[in-house]
Amino acid sequence: MPTKNDTLIPTTNLKELWAEATGFENAAGHNNMLQLIQLRWIAVFGQITTIAIVILGFDIHLPLPQMLQVLACLIAFNIASHLRWHEQRVVKNGELFLALLVDVGTLTFQLHLSGGTTNPFAFLYLLQVILSAVLLEAWSTWTIVVITIACLASLSLFSDPLTLPPDHGNGLSNLYVEGMLICFALIAALLVIFITRIGRNLRAGYAQLADLRQRAAEEDHIVRMGLLASGAAHELGTPLATLSVILGDWRRMPEFSQNSELLEEIREMQTQLTRCKSIVSGILLSAGEARGESSVKTTINTFLSDLVEDFRATRAIVTFVYKNHIEHDMPVVFDSALKQMICNVLDNALEASPRWLCLEATREADALTLLVTDIGPGFAPAMLTQIGKPYQSSKGRPGGGLGLFFVVNVARKLGGTVDARNREEGGAAVKLSLPLAAISLEEAALNVD
Repeated sequence: MPTKNDTLIPTTNLKELWAEATGFENAAGHNNMLQLIQLRWIAVFGQITTIAIVILGFDIHLPLPQMLQVLACLIAFNIASHLRWHEQRVVKNGELFLALLVDVGTLTFQLHLSGGTTNPFAFLYLLQVILSAVLLEAWSTWTIVVITIACLASLSLFSDPLTLPPDHGNGLSNLYVEGMLICFALIAALLVIFITRIGRNLRAGYAQLADLRQRAAEEDHIVRMGLLASGAAHELGTPLATLSVILGDWRRMPEFSQNSELLEEIREMQTQLTRCKSIVSGILLSAGEARGESSVKTTINTFLSDLVEDFRATRAIVTFVYKNHIEHDMPVVFDSALKQMICNVLDNALEASPRWLCLEATREADALTLLVTDIGPGFAPAMLTQIGKPYQSSKGRPGGGLGLFFVVNVARKLGGTVDARNREEGGAAVKLSLPLAAISLEEAALNVD
């Protein structure tokens, strides 16, 4: 039995949670970069269309070769971005910042060639500022603001106004007003479309991070319960061992060995004492601890048969149905952690349905599936959404709800899942799905010398 200093805190799981959180953040950044690439293609199409309309429709002279050169550079940059970010999944704030700087620079060159601040499309700077506010960190956003202001100021100083044909119209017939309205409509439409998509990416990331925070809190709860369980094991280990010795001595004493009723009660006490030891071991293992019990090399069918036989011998149940549909048995390594996890599910079902209980085992591909069904009252609707949360129980006693909490967390550590539902014909069903490879590897890793 380990000492209190031997407590094993599941830091591996915390590292995994951190890796998942980083992965979700990277996925959101990658999706946002793809949105910028798509927006840049729209900008290329819009610039080509606008240049064609201005030259052919309004007979306005523009430096077409230079503007096409800027467009060619933008297209080349966007193709390179597409190729890079199609393969690379990690997008950082600095890379998004650089992409927006390229867009700002391209817009500045095109405006410089087409009238500077007298061009109504100068308002497109606002689109870059709004996108930076949504996508970038605060310092990057303010940098974009400063750069766009500097670009506008430079355009007002160093750009020549466009040579426009005589235009004596007012209101909507004014060419500048028409261009400003088109620019406003374009900005509004792009913001609605792309900010909605970017916001959806961010909300999905926030929801996933919230789920990870909840899981991290549960992992921390497991750590604290593991510490308490370790202390309880040290406190209970000596009295349980003493009781085991005393009961063994009583069985050999003439006063008890000659009395069949007392001898039967002693056997029952020894059975319950053994169960107490098993429960302590299972709680410690479920919380990330180990009592030093070695793993056992066996087969799936042998393990399940022994578990069912032991459950029938130690529980008072009228009918316990065991259905094993595993045709091809295979050697695996199990220990009491997995046994205690399954027994927790069976014990919960037994409390709800003491007259009838069923355990059904199947092998689906490379996963072991165990289905536990009963004919009890079933789960309350609110309970179904809280399966696996600590202290979520309908039993109304302190500490209730820890059984399924341990089950869900042990299954999750092994890469498995736990699903609960109410049966249409009455009662509840809990399905355990455990990868066979993970069980054998992870359970073997729990050995303690």
